[in-house]
Amino acid sequence: MKRIILFVLIGIAFYFNACNNKTSSEADTIATDSLTIANGQDLFMRNCTACHNFKQDGIGPRLSGVTAEISAGQIKDFIIGPKAVIDLGGERAKKLVERFRTIMPSFDYTDNEINAIIAFLHTQKGSDQKGEKGNGEELKNPIPESIVLSDLVVGLELVAQIPASATKPPFTRITKFDFQPSLEKAFVLDLRGKLYEIQNKQPVVYMDIAKLRPHFIHQPGLATGFGSFAFHPEFAKNGLLYTTHTESPGSGKADFNYADSIPVTLQWVLTEWKTRQPSTTPFSGEGRELIRINMVTGIHGVQDITFNPLAHPGHKDYGLLYVGVGDGGSVEEHFPLPTQKPERIWGTILRIDPSGRNSDNGRYGIPYDNPFSKSEKRKALREIYATGFRNPHRISWSKAGQMLAVNIGQHNIESLYLIEPGHFYGWPMREGTFLIKAFVNMNNVYPLPSNDSIYHVTYPVAQFDHDEGVAISGGFEYSGNAIPELNG
Repeated sequence: MKRIILFVLIGIAFYFNACNNKTSSEADTIATDSLTIANGQDLFMRNCTACHNFKQDGIGPRLSGVTAEISAGQIKDFIIGPKAVIDLGGERAKKLVERFRTIMPSFDYTDNEINAIIAFLHTQKGSDQKGEKGNGEELKNPIPESIVLSDLVVGLELVAQIPASATKPPFTRITKFDFQPSLEKAFVLDLRGKLYEIQNKQPVVYMDIAKLRPHFIHQPGLATGFGSFAFHPEFAKNGLLYTTHTESPGSGKADFNYADSIPVTLQWVLTEWKTRQPSTTPFSGEGRELIRINMVTGIHGVQDITFNPLAHPGHKDYGLLYVGVGDGGSVEEHFPLPTQKPERIWGTILRIDPSGRNSDNGRYGIPYDNPFSKSEKRKALREIYATGFRNPHRISWSKAGQMLAVNIGQHNIESLYLIEPGHFYGWPMREGTFLIKAFVNMNNVYPLPSNDSIYHVTYPVAQFDHDEGVAISGGFEYSGNAIPELNG
């Protein structure tokens, strides 16, 4: 299968494991008072947990015991300017770059804030990870075959330049491009809070979510911010637009939450907006909250919402909204929120009717033909269409009407799935077509067990490992005639 892959690198830190020259006297300079430690914990939970934890490697390295290995001064230098420190790195640093594939962004903390973070890190002692390496059967190269590149050359044409939303890289965080067919307008989304309409190859702000929702946040800046948008198929007539965005924890009462012992880093909010002037820019209208979800960390949020573009009036899918809900980083933090059973919203794809009102909160509808809409199980969430995803990052359809979803993997496998109602797609038991021991060592994958069929996992129709790329950001079926090799 020929593929054109666009992958987006996510910032991670590796320097914390790059050297080991800490002296005992340097530890005496780290604050130990409870107020400083609490402040550092708050900063760490808000800005660092998307990449780091204290149990195992994640997007970035495990940080338990880091202050016993690296001096406070070195940690501070790295937080202020990661790239400058990395450029001075030795052989071990090079190996860690190869391992984690990219570099942590710098942070604009004050000295007191950095000292507080280091004080909190100092309370997290090293852990004995014996037994976490599996039983020796882990696959070092899960998919040895390489993707063969074709000789096709793709020409790129500059269409528009999006304004910077930051003064340092990444200057913009462009995450979605879509076309509104009834108005024949193109839109581009910056995760930091603005939705642009492209007019004569120039971006014009259509919606500024920060002005509409005062609790909006786009930090720590990985998957947080203005997540996605979807125009109703009859937008030109009814003026309905749907968005997802993140807010500070406790900004509103969550429709989907979990035990008080599990932290809440932020909330994802699905909103229906209505404008009386669909053809006018900028947007002017009112919003109605549909769903609010608590999340453990800032990664794997509600990053795609979409309508079936093939559905027309009278089709069973017409006017129904699909919502991809990630696991919120809960598995990496050892909180098993995703489940094979349709009882929890995390790690699922939802299918809802925004015009209905038979949901538990009375703000949206549950389609009668959803796979669990008539379930006799009391805990079943009728909104759920499919389960078992780490991050169903993008949803699309083929010309033949097949629904496809991209799932962002953990440490090894990136996958594309054919979505069927009620099916289970493996997470956190599987990563692609491989076994993963989610609460032991998530960075290894293993061959499937001999009794795999009893778990009823639906496996991907296409996958690749990280020798080929880091993530799939989306995709479209080719339907033109200019390049026959790409047909379908």
